[in-house]
Order: sequence, then C-alpha cells, then structure tokens
Amino acid sequence: MRTTRVLSAAAVVLTAALALTACGGDTSTGGTSDVASVEGADQPRGGVTLDTPFPKPDLTLTSDEGEEFDLIEETKGHPTLLFFGYTNCPDVCPLTMSNIAVAKAELSEEQQRKLRVVFVTTDPERDTPKRLDAWLGMHDPSFVGLTGDFDTIQAAARGVGVHIEESYEKKNGDVVSTHGGQVLAFSPKDDKGHVLYTEGSATPQILGKELPKIIRGETP
Repeated sequence: MRTTRVLSAAAVVLTAALALTACGGDTSTGGTSDVASVEGADQPRGGVTLDTPFPKPDLTLTSDEGEEFDLIEETKGHPTLLFFGYTNCPDVCPLTMSNIAVAKAELSEEQQRKLRVVFVTTDPERDTPKRLDAWLGMHDPSFVGLTGDFDTIQAAARGVGVHIEESYEKKNGDVVSTHGGQVLAFSPKDDKGHVLYTEGSATPQILGKELPKIIRGETP
C-alpha cells in the first residue's frame, strides 16, 4: 500500500517551475536531433492528490478533426486526462501518450468509453489539426488533440499549474519548446482535477492501477 501524497495548489505551481521539459531541435525542419531534459522532477509512487482541486480550464480551441472544441462542455461528466505538449517533442510527450494508451487498453470496454484523453499542443504554429490527428492516431485514435492561439493555451495551462513557454528557433535552426510534463486527472463527479501525475509517475503500471478509481470518481 502506498502512502497518499497530498499537494497544495501553490506547491503544484512550484513543482511545475522546477520540473520543466526543455526540448530543442526539430528533425522535420532539418535541425539536429531533439534533446529533452528534466530538472527537479518528483517521481512519486503514484498520482499526487491535490488538497485544492483545479477547475477544468475554460478552453475552446480547434480539435484534430478541425472543429471547435469546448473542453468543459465536451468532457463534462467524463473522467478526463489532460496533457500539454507538442508533436515534435522527442521523448516526454510521445512516451506519456503511449503510456496512457497502454494503460487505457487494459481497461474494460465500458471504462474506455467513459474516459476522455485530451492533448493540448504547446506549439500551435506547427501542430495543425491534421498533424495532431496523424500523431495521436499512432497512440490511440480516440485521443483528442487541440490547437489554437498560444496565449489562450498558456493561460489555460497556467490555471492548472502547468508552465509552458512559446517555441522559438535558435540560430542553428533548432526549435526549442519548454513545457511541464504533468498529466491532470479530472473527476467525472465534479469535473475538477483532483490528481496530478508527474513525468515519473505517469507509467502504464501506475495509470493502469489508478485509472479505474479515477473513472469511478474516486481518489486513488
């Protein structure tokens, strides 16, 4: 039995500032191979329970299907996993989405139907709906990708304690994008984020064990 970890909203913001993933380079534009690094990442045995749950971001963007997507309305009453990242990310983002996909595949069909997984790009200039659809389709076609105005995305991320910075190109052509690696889990009972997974805890084993409880609206 693991010890329950509880974090305040302020502590989540501090942790986010210390555990940023900085990715540089984009092989699709002829740059060098992407390299990611994480500093100060906390790696608990399971998800972190928040003492003050985050409200779901009031966010309306364009989905990977090219349609308007209201996050609150489209996921209302559904257990929801929310992650901010980008498709050119070399390791953290694809690994996280793959881990979620593996854990989801182990759920019952009913649990899978209830669960919503939303990926919000931190690099909207390159992540078009078509690009998101193709990339997410390699992990799980049911995953929803969202893109749109960066300032809107950044404000939504900040509201749930995730720090992101706008991508920029270095003199050598490498593209650098910095984003937090947290996965937020929202309860179907109140649509609030009660559990946070850091990069180290969003593993198939941990998610596979805790997702059924989250889907039922319980705290792992």
